[in-house]
Amino acid sequence: MTLRILGRPNSFNVRKVLWLCAELGIPYEREDYGRGFTPCTEPGFLALNPVAQIPVVIDGDLVMRESNAIIRYLASKHGAAKHGGEALYPSDLAARFRVEQWMDWVAYDLTHAMRGAFLGGQLQEAPWNNAWFVEQGRQDFTHCIGLVEAELVKTGGPHILGDFTLADIPLGLVVNRWFSVRGFDKPAFPATAAYYEKLSERPGYRAHGRNGMP
Repeated sequence: MTLRILGRPNSFNVRKVLWLCAELGIPYEREDYGRGFTPCTEPGFLALNPVAQIPVVIDGDLVMRESNAIIRYLASKHGAAKHGGEALYPSDLAARFRVEQWMDWVAYDLTHAMRGAFLGGQLQEAPWNNAWFVEQGRQDFTHCIGLVEAELVKTGGPHILGDFTLADIPLGLVVNRWFSVRGFDKPAFPATAAYYEKLSERPGYRAHGRNGMP
């Protein structure tokens, strides 16, 4: 049965799922929901996801929400056949932890920073366009990318954990947004720039990450 993805293709979180599907060759059908399309408050959508957020992914009888949980599921289900198993999403608990801690850091620490720097500062969307929140977001975004830079310098890359893993999908979208966001002075992060170029060798990243959208 073909995977169904409900969500607009320019959504940050939907793009995680689309990129992983490209990496693993997972066929899917996508339907537009969210800003500018069918609203997530429509009763049929709320019946699938009561928190009214995209993406929703439907795999047979399983209805999924929360993008990081979705890509973990898809990597577990499809990763072994396409990637030889261990590199993308390791079964070893310690190795898997290292992947997941980066994914969760993006989900928690970077969410507010990007709301301030991008939604508030660049798009001027209320309520995120509060001047204090915008400035704090820019500072926090810079700090977080500085942590990515330090990790890449320490380990030598080329990806955040050496090999390409599931951690690079949410982080790669953050890095694309870092290089796309405007309106404030950003320090040069050469290791992060090299990481950006390395990710850009991947067709899935060019299609759904570094594709002209922040």
